Amino acid sequence: MQLLSGKDAATHIAGIIHPKYQVHGFSVHLTVRKIYAIDPVGKLDFGGGEYVPAGKVEIATHHLRPEDNYLWWELDKESYFVECNETLSLAPDQIALIEPEDRLLRAGGWHAPVFVRGHVDPVELLLSVGVLQMRVKENARIARVRLFRLGDMVKPSRTTRKKSPLKFRRTKRK
Repeated sequence: MQLLSGKDAATHIAGIIHPKYQVHGFSVHLTVRKIYAIDPVGKLDFGGGEYVPAGKVEIATHHLRPEDNYLWWELDKESYFVECNETLSLAPDQIALIEPEDRLLRAGGWHAPVFVRGHVDPVELLLSVGVLQMRVKENARIARVRLFRLGDMVKPSRTTRKKSPLKFRRTKRK
């Protein structure tokens, strides 16, 4: 597996707001577009026939100060869905790791690192807020994505199933 440079990774990411600040040596920042509260009911079963995803209720933004150009979300200690501005279009031999941004962790929030493949539009993360309140500004850098090129995949060979030369005997128990 080979880690791609940030510049190479950026060619597979649409919606980058400001490449100068988002594209780094071996990663690209993902930014916040929308934040949703989670509707409290979701269902998960074995076969998928009763699967129901948790709903999303968009959270409104507001100005912290009248002179602000950007809007803010005020999040309580809960979990939220975050929709990123960026989308991913990965080649069949690529995989991406999306991990939380260090500043998100230091501010008291996190999301699970996740591997994704293929076309991801939109990139969505499940954000957990562990502090009593977290303020998130529009377009805040929330995650880093690292792209990897998978090595030559070895295809399993077709083998014919042979009968085992060993024969098992049943023994009587005493």
